[in-house]
Amino acid sequence: HGTRALLTTFCVPTGRVVWNLGPTRTSIDWVRHLENVATQFPLMKRFDWVVDNLNTHWSREVCPWVAQRCGIPCDVRALATGRQRRAFLTDPSHKHVFHFTPLHGSWLNQVELFFSVLSRRFLKRGDFASAAAFEERIQSWLTAYNRDHAHPYRWTYTGEPLVRDTPFSQTRRQQRRGRAGFGTHPSLWVRKLYPPRPYRRKVTSLAANL
Repeated sequence: HGTRALLTTFCVPTGRVVWNLGPTRTSIDWVRHLENVATQFPLMKRFDWVVDNLNTHWSREVCPWVAQRCGIPCDVRALATGRQRRAFLTDPSHKHVFHFTPLHGSWLNQVELFFSVLSRRFLKRGDFASAAAFEERIQSWLTAYNRDHAHPYRWTYTGEPLVRDTPFSQTRRQQRRGRAGFGTHPSLWVRKLYPPRPYRRKVTSLAANL
């Protein structure tokens, strides 16, 4: 029946989403989505875009759009490499500033929480006869979500590193304080991969080895 790409921006203060739905997810589609979002907030003095490291987010087409929106010159020849384009897009002096999540850290983007809601409430048991039917239903669902269910998310992550090599007593304290995603009782595979530190190992008696 075909596929559809959903480009979504999650507005952190309100919890509402702005989206573009289409058959492709190219750099041109991404620029159109940026324009759609910027048009809906004409009084906004600064835009902070939190995105992952997908190449369409820092493509050649994005930089001229940012330059036009910020009213600054853009020399495309000086933005030939990805590093140069990312440096241009992350310039804090611009009106539109991009913030790229760390590698494998896209979960830090709050839009991923919305995608989880979308997956559980709409896609999980969805049955769509055609791509057109899917478009109609998801458009209706997104409109209803913005009208009836949108709300800011309570962000509890404090920024502390989530490391596995800390003692389990410490991770249990972090879990109770909402600072780590570990259960109070480490699972078997965690105990196998991350055994206790040497100072906590049980001392085996000599007689047991004879």
